[in-house]
Amino acid sequence: MADARMNDAEFDELLSAAQVGAGWALESIYRDLAPAVAGYLRAQGSEQPEDLVSEVFLRVFRDLGSFSGTGPRFRSWVFSIAHARLVDERRRRARRPAIAPVGLEHAEARAAGDVEDDVMARLAAERVRALCSRLSPDQRDVLLLRLVGDLTVEQVAAALGKSIGATKALQRRGLAALHRQLVREGVPL
Repeated sequence: MADARMNDAEFDELLSAAQVGAGWALESIYRDLAPAVAGYLRAQGSEQPEDLVSEVFLRVFRDLGSFSGTGPRFRSWVFSIAHARLVDERRRRARRPAIAPVGLEHAEARAAGDVEDDVMARLAAERVRALCSRLSPDQRDVLLLRLVGDLTVEQVAAALGKSIGATKALQRRGLAALHRQLVREGVPL
């Protein structure tokens, strides 16, 4: 899709097809970008990342006709929308008190799978969330868009409405904070 493996002509063909509603093109966009968007939203602590992913792609597909640009610019545009939806969710959450769930915490039933792999994946995700929670919100935004969203510094700056210099400084400080945390915990680097 809009990654480094697709050349400009291929992206232009995909975008043109998606803009006229070709199902295969819309599916390709969703299939290629939705997992990264969901990962970004989860790492940011979204309460309902799947719902937000749906909102993001509804907006992307609704506004697709107005987009023009390259594959990397498209990816940045999608993550800008994801970030805006995340900010909206945080605002809604701040206005409404949280209701504690009754019963089982997370009754996520998996039809099949390796229990050990599932546990290790969950522990790794919790570890990433814990590390990210120790960063400032701006540092977390920059690092997650860079690492999970696979955006360039310029794309992150545009998505967050910050200067390139400020984005680089936030990235540098965020990585330094993570490094200090890992060293404090005795994690070999």
